[in-house]
Amino acid sequence: MHHRYDVLVVGAGGAGLMAALYAAKGNVSVACISKLYPTRSHTGAAQGGIGAALGNVQEDHWEWHMFDTVKGGDYLTDQDAAEVFAKDIIDAVYELEHMGLPFSRTPEGKIAQRKFGGHTRDFGKAAVERSCYAKDRTGHMILQTLYQQNVKAGTTFFNEFHVTDLLIEDGRCQGLVAYELSTGELHTFHAKAVILAAGGYGRVFKITSNALTLTGDLMSIYYRKGLPLEDMEFYQFHPTGLAKLGILVTEGIRGEGGILRNDSGERFMERYAPTIKDLAPRDIVSRSIITEIREGRGVGRDKDAVNIDLTHLPREVIEGKLAEITDLARTYLGMDPVKDLVPIQPTAHYAMGGIPTNLDGLCLSDGSGGTVEGLYAAGEQACVSLHGANRLGTNSLGDLVVFGRRAGIAAAKYARQVEYPDIPETEDAQRESVDLFERLRNGSGKENAAAIRKELQESMMNNVGIFRNGKDMAAQVDIIKELKARYQGVTVSDPSRRYNSELIEAMELGFMLDCAEAMTASALNRTESRGAHDREDFTERNDAEWLKHTMAYKNLNKADDVIIGYKPVALKGFTRAFEPKPRVY
Repeated sequence: MHHRYDVLVVGAGGAGLMAALYAAKGNVSVACISKLYPTRSHTGAAQGGIGAALGNVQEDHWEWHMFDTVKGGDYLTDQDAAEVFAKDIIDAVYELEHMGLPFSRTPEGKIAQRKFGGHTRDFGKAAVERSCYAKDRTGHMILQTLYQQNVKAGTTFFNEFHVTDLLIEDGRCQGLVAYELSTGELHTFHAKAVILAAGGYGRVFKITSNALTLTGDLMSIYYRKGLPLEDMEFYQFHPTGLAKLGILVTEGIRGEGGILRNDSGERFMERYAPTIKDLAPRDIVSRSIITEIREGRGVGRDKDAVNIDLTHLPREVIEGKLAEITDLARTYLGMDPVKDLVPIQPTAHYAMGGIPTNLDGLCLSDGSGGTVEGLYAAGEQACVSLHGANRLGTNSLGDLVVFGRRAGIAAAKYARQVEYPDIPETEDAQRESVDLFERLRNGSGKENAAAIRKELQESMMNNVGIFRNGKDMAAQVDIIKELKARYQGVTVSDPSRRYNSELIEAMELGFMLDCAEAMTASALNRTESRGAHDREDFTERNDAEWLKHTMAYKNLNKADDVIIGYKPVALKGFTRAFEPKPRVY
C-alpha cells in the first residue's frame, strides 16, 4: 500500500507526539507511525518529573539550569543546545499545564517542584527544587495530554507499524517503508519531511529499565545508510532499578528524602559526593553503588544490590507522592517501602548518543555540518547534544518537549516550502525490506534469534557496562562480529506474516546488533573517562585530546567495520559559556 503525507513522524512517545502536534499546527498533513498504541509508549515509564527553573518553591534561574546541564554532561554538552533548552523548557512546562496536564501543586496552587540529582542553585552551591511533577507518573501524564491534543489537531495514527527502511536518495529523505503487524503487509509512505522519534536501544543490555520495544530500529537504519551515530559510547545506567528486574525506581524517591544504604546501614553517598550526597548525578551514584558491591558491602542473597531507605518518611509522602514505585515494590518484591528497605541496583536506562542533529532537529550527515534534507530527529533517538556524556534526571522529558516542538515546527515550515520528492516505484522502494523478511521467513539457517539476543545482552552488560576497560571492550568487538555472522543464519520457525512476534523480534535483533557495534567501537576508541563512560585503564578526563564528539559510521565497503570521525563541541551558548572544570559534587 502507498500513503502520502506532508510530514511523517516515527514514534508516538513524548518527542513524537510533541513533534506531530506542532507540525499539525503548521497547516500541513501529518501522520504518526508507532510500534504501539501511543499511550503505551515508553515515555509513560518516566516517573520523577520535568526540570524547569520556574522558581515556584525557591529562587531559580535558567542560567543555573544551563550550568547544571553542562556540568552534568561532563562538559561534552553543546552549550548552545543547553541554553536553548534551559530557556525554552520554562515556557514548555506552562504550555503543558495549559493543555491540561495535571501537575502536583503547592499549597498556593502553583506547579509543585522537588529536588533531583545534579540540579543546584547558584552554580552548584546546594540542591534546588526544580523538578515539576505529577506525583510519580509525570511521563504517563505527558503522554495522555499530548495524545489528546493530537487527536484534537487531526493527526493520523498508524499504530502497530514497524519501520523497516528509510528512503534516502541524493541526500534527501523521500519517505519510509513500514510493516503492518495486523496484515503482514509492507506499506510505502511518501513524505516531504520525516521526523524520527522512536526512542533508544536499552534492550542491548541484560538488566534495563527500557521497554521490550526499545531496540534502536531507526538508529540502525540510519547507520546502515552510511550516516553517523554520535556519542554512542555514552550510555547511562540509572542508579536505582528494582533488584534483579531493572524496573525503574524514580530519582524522585531520593528527591523526597530517600537514602541509599549499604549492608551495614551506612549512608555511603556521603563518602562519594559530600555536598549533595544521594542527589549527585546518575553516573556518579551508579559507580558508587557498584563500588560498594565490588568491595563486599552489597545486600541480598548475591550481595549485588544496595538498599533505598524511605522508612523515615511519612506514610502520606510515600503513598501519595511516590505511589507508583510503592505499588511496584509491593507487587514485584513483596516489600513495603513504608516499613522495609528496598533492594536496588543500577539498570541500563538512557542513551545520550544517537542520530546527530542541529538545534532544529535536522539530521546531520557528517561532523562538518552536512545535513540530510527533509529528515529530522528528536528525543532519545537524537543527539543534539544536550546531554553530553551524562544526562541529568528530568532533562529527558524536557528534551522531548523542547526539541520535539522545534523539530515539528521546522519540519512543517520545510514541508510548506517544497514539493514532494520523487520516490521509487513500490517494488524498488520495498526491495530491501522484502529481502530481509524473505531471509528471516524462508532461509535455510538454523540459528536461533533468542539465543543470540541473550548472548548479546549478557556480554554487553559484562564488557561495556558501568566500568569498562580496553581488554573487555576489544573482546566485545569480536563477540559482536561473531553474533552478526550467526545472525545471517537466523530463520524463524513460523513463516506466517500476520501478528508474527517471532519475525518482529528477529528483525529487531539485527537493529540491536548494529547499535551494539557502534557503541562498542566508540567506547573502545575513547581513551579517557568522562561522564557515563568510565574506563579503568584510562581513569582521568582528558580535555586536551577528547573534548570532542564521536561520530561512528558503518563501513559500507567492509563488513563489521566501524569508521570513527569527530565533531567539535559547542563550548559557548548564545549569551553564556562555562569552561570545563573538575566535576566535584
